[in-house]
Amino acid sequence: MNPKTRLITRLAVLFLFTASACNMPRGSGDKTPTPDVTQAYQTVQARLTEAAGVVTPQPTATPSEPSPTPPTYATPTGGVPTFTTNTPTTGAPPTAVSRCNLAEPGSPIDVTIPDDTQMAPGHAFTKVWRLRNAGTCTWSRNYSIAVFSGEPMNAPNSVPLPKAVAPNETVDISVDLVAPNRAGSYQGNWKLRDEAGAWFGIGPGGASPFWVRIVVTGSGTAVPPTATTGAGTPQPTNTSAPENPPVLVSGGNTLNANDRLNLDNNLLNLGGEDVALEPDVQDRLIFKTLGGAGMVGFGGTRPTYATCQAANPGPTSTRAANLPSGAFVCYRTNDGNYGWLRIVNFNAKAGTLIVEINTWTNP
Repeated sequence: MNPKTRLITRLAVLFLFTASACNMPRGSGDKTPTPDVTQAYQTVQARLTEAAGVVTPQPTATPSEPSPTPPTYATPTGGVPTFTTNTPTTGAPPTAVSRCNLAEPGSPIDVTIPDDTQMAPGHAFTKVWRLRNAGTCTWSRNYSIAVFSGEPMNAPNSVPLPKAVAPNETVDISVDLVAPNRAGSYQGNWKLRDEAGAWFGIGPGGASPFWVRIVVTGSGTAVPPTATTGAGTPQPTNTSAPENPPVLVSGGNTLNANDRLNLDNNLLNLGGEDVALEPDVQDRLIFKTLGGAGMVGFGGTRPTYATCQAANPGPTSTRAANLPSGAFVCYRTNDGNYGWLRIVNFNAKAGTLIVEINTWTNP
């Protein structure tokens, strides 16, 4: 029962009690008029209305049907992605920097001494290359060319450019060389160097050298007595028979994961490769032979041509982490040339293998 109903009930009971009390008999001398029933009802009704106005709470607006709450979505844990453009803080745009120093073969690149030109032992000759500046930087006269790997053929330390070469211009660069003293095929690989001494060459990214390749024929043993090293100091003529045949190519190189090295020219990933540094199924870097090339461990001393030939290198592979620094390996290339490889360093964290190679020509 709500409060209003209870109040009305109580007032009605009170009224009836009062009315009955008024109608009870009194003394015979007292005569009380009977109250008018209609008036009494109206009085009670008025009292009830007054009481209801006091105790009854004011009606409140009935809330309307609530609006549907829009669905909520979980916020990604990474937040709103932000896209950043990598712009160098200083210097030229990346494309200009990466193409600053870059060369391409001229037409022709071999102005003199085409590949496999035959000549007598100790023959002096002048090699001329034609190169085009395919980069965005001018080559000043402080730029030079120098032997990068292979047979130097009595070359000087470096040869400065004959003139400044603007982008898209060509230049003829000549160098005086001397054929080795013993019959065989020889190749010297050359690159350019900028004013800071940084190497660059031809091909994609300027990674490849240009070269001079000759074939020495005959049995002569004459070597010009004035032949000099790059430092300009006259060297005595060695007339004794060498223990090893002439060197086809020599020099250092760094292999990263999935790099392949051609031991006949010391070039990476340009075809005809003999060894590779590749991950196995367990993601461990493996140093292995390719094709018909072979390798065999030798030890801590430098082997000779005869030693490597007798070792009979064969197809093999080993974990790069197991290669000790300073150790020598005998190899045979896909072209049948023998040589040695020295482990300079393997960096497991960086995944790089630094090696030094020496490939002899076939005697």
